Amino acid sequence: MKKITVLLAAASTFAVAAPAMAQSADDPFTGFRVEGLAGYDVSTAGSDADNDVNEDDDQSIDGFNYGIGAGYDFNAGGVVLGVEAELSDSTAKTEFTDGDFEGFGLGNVETGRDIYVGARAGFLAAPDLLIYGKGGYTNARYNIESSFDGDEYRAKIDTDGFRIGAGAEYALSGNSFAKIEYRYSNYSDAELDFEGDTPDQDLGEIDLDRHQVMVGYGLRF
Repeated sequence: MKKITVLLAAASTFAVAAPAMAQSADDPFTGFRVEGLAGYDVSTAGSDADNDVNEDDDQSIDGFNYGIGAGYDFNAGGVVLGVEAELSDSTAKTEFTDGDFEGFGLGNVETGRDIYVGARAGFLAAPDLLIYGKGGYTNARYNIESSFDGDEYRAKIDTDGFRIGAGAEYALSGNSFAKIEYRYSNYSDAELDFEGDTPDQDLGEIDLDRHQVMVGYGLRF
């Protein structure tokens, strides 16, 4: 969580220090923005953890992803640069399908919150259309679902990784905009966090891939 705090603070400092420029018809992609996001989310075992023996085991979980985001963009001489942060959640969870457990390396879990902090850069394909690429740090949580002797067993797996992606943002009337983007995340480090006084446990290296297709609607100030 220290990494998240530092990155969020850096992004906030940059946004405050940047020139306060209101959105205009000539420059619709400059200024502070907030947005709502929704889309498709799938987590799957990476190549190092994939089960090649059982071809019927897809080792993935998928669901509906939703969240909020904020960022600041400015025009740097024909190139639009920005910083952004996002908090999201997902309905994806492991389950038994036709008697088979569809796991993907983390056990019986449901997908929890996801924190992302990063930057993006893009160019204007049209005066009201921005094409961009993005990248940054992501910390995703997976909640363990299990019980023992009738008691629920609660713990969380916190994973650290990187995210890259690309998308298109279209400036609508006024100060609103719509966007669509694809992003890929890979998580390589994990920690098991227990409730109560039980010390956390470092799970070491993991290999977890995540693919998302998101749409968004927001306002720029």
